[in-house]
Amino acid sequence: MTGKSSAGDSDLPASLEAAWGLRERPAKGPKPGLSLERIVSAAVDVAAADGLAAVSMGRVAQELGASTMSLYRYVSAKDELYVLMQEAAVGPPDPLAALAAGAGWRAALLEWASAQRTRFHANLWVLRIPIGGPPATPNSLAWWEQGLQALADSGLSEGDKISVILLISSFVRSEALLMSDLAAAVTARGVSPEDVVAANERTLRRLVDPDRHPGIARLLESGVMGGPDDPDHEFRFGMERLLDGVDALIRTAGGDAGHA
Repeated sequence: MTGKSSAGDSDLPASLEAAWGLRERPAKGPKPGLSLERIVSAAVDVAAADGLAAVSMGRVAQELGASTMSLYRYVSAKDELYVLMQEAAVGPPDPLAALAAGAGWRAALLEWASAQRTRFHANLWVLRIPIGGPPATPNSLAWWEQGLQALADSGLSEGDKISVILLISSFVRSEALLMSDLAAAVTARGVSPEDVVAANERTLRRLVDPDRHPGIARLLESGVMGGPDDPDHEFRFGMERLLDGVDALIRTAGGDAGHA
């Protein structure tokens, strides 16, 4: 199953063609019971337990009790395996309630972005997979399609729609990755998030010179640095500002403002 399609009508690796149902899987593998689904499932389990860096063809083969070379009958490279792992872990999007209710593009996009964020937080290792190109698997294209459907009645051009989708997707990934890194740092230090916030504030107060850093000094004096931590605040704030920008773009283009 390695290599690209011999039919000449697809640039997909054979394993991704199998994910689309465009190619039959081998009836018999080097090890009885070995399959693309089992390989991907084992790789996902390794990533969930030990992080993406722990995933290798050798480690996955070990988990399956198979030889490393036997895996290459189903998937030709680790990067290809990463794509299939993301496909399996993130899964397809759920229907958007906002679309069904006719709530408008803004509510639909917010729901769509929030759903992506939830899937990422459930599989933080996915955020470590390099993006090597546009969506090319059934579930990734389903997410893309759903985002575009949220903008279907916005009045935006097709080019602007995809730019909006890329902008919001990038924000969701970036915010989720930042929050996961901060959470990992807190866990590594073995203290509570409140203790980390307090320690950071004390450090800043020691280092900040009001003459050199007047903006940071005002921030510290405002007390917001020591306020209660809401892990969803930055996501909601960022999304609302992005959606404000999309609303302005739609108004400039003469489309519907998109409010419910």
